[in-house]
Amino acid sequence: MIELEERPNQIPREPIRLMSRVYKHVLPGVREELGAWKKLAEDIPDEELRRQALASIATKQFHCQGGSVYAAANLEQKDVLIALIVAFQTISDYLDNLCDRSTSMDAGDFRLLHQSMLDAVNPEAEMQDYYALRDENEDGGYLHRLVAMCRSCIAKLPGYAAAKTEVLELVKLYTDLQVYKHIKPELREPALLTWHAEYGHLAPDLKWNEFAAATGSTLGMFMLFLAASNPSLDEASAQAIKKAYFPHVCGLHIMLDYLIDQDEDRIGGDLNFCNYYDNTDTMLKRISYIVESAREDVKVLPVSNFHRMIIEGLLALYLSDPKVSQQQEIRSASQRLMKKSPLTRLFFFANSRWIRKYI
Repeated sequence: MIELEERPNQIPREPIRLMSRVYKHVLPGVREELGAWKKLAEDIPDEELRRQALASIATKQFHCQGGSVYAAANLEQKDVLIALIVAFQTISDYLDNLCDRSTSMDAGDFRLLHQSMLDAVNPEAEMQDYYALRDENEDGGYLHRLVAMCRSCIAKLPGYAAAKTEVLELVKLYTDLQVYKHIKPELREPALLTWHAEYGHLAPDLKWNEFAAATGSTLGMFMLFLAASNPSLDEASAQAIKKAYFPHVCGLHIMLDYLIDQDEDRIGGDLNFCNYYDNTDTMLKRISYIVESAREDVKVLPVSNFHRMIIEGLLALYLSDPKVSQQQEIRSASQRLMKKSPLTRLFFFANSRWIRKYI
């Protein structure tokens, strides 16, 4: 497999170097990009669309901050990668808000909304009226601008042709999940089980809820964006990257997200994949298994230290979230997952708290 960068020192291998780049380059870049999208969101004509767009930026900016860590691995293309990751993640967060708190529970509506994500990574596709199946549809061009930004950035990634098929496959799975998890509550689980019966072979060691969680992550896409910044990327390397990230790294990402959102989802009536275990012990054993599987998977990638830091960073980012301390059961689960943590995870844990408090 090719190296992700021709210069061996380009990808940070140590936590201090990675976080130095995050503080110096990534966080300011994310702040600037989100600031620009917030200004556009403030001008959305429809009140409901405007409210959800602004809420997604205000409450989920850490998704963009965390995802943009991949830009730290190629400073020469950091501006393109940050702009792409922020725009794509902003689409994801905005649509998640629209579907979670939707005035509709129509599968066709949700699929058409998420067609924007498929179009964002497929520049040859024609943009559509993504709001055609819902009452709220006047967004002042906000969603189209997000899609156009993704396409503009992708055009600057010299290796994207090799990564495109793998990216589209991950986005397609993501889109399916968003449709099935947001339809009428009584239809969600049957739809997800039927879907898993068709696609579960992609993650044969995972239970249906864990497979679904894995499809909900954008990390595999972001890693492929980074890989595509290398003009020498080939299809075999892109396939290996996707295999290293999906399902275990991606699954860990979203299982942790659901772990800390259990109270919030219970109040909102939202589906939560951590609620499908018999007890907390079983849940923690499964998450621990996914952690170890993720560590094994990334060993095949060049500069595997970087990807190991991503895994430890995920654990640190989510387990340091203020939501953990507000839920007694989750606080206890977090303490068990953090027990005997390696120094790298503790380093990222401290930095995650610092970023939330001061940045």
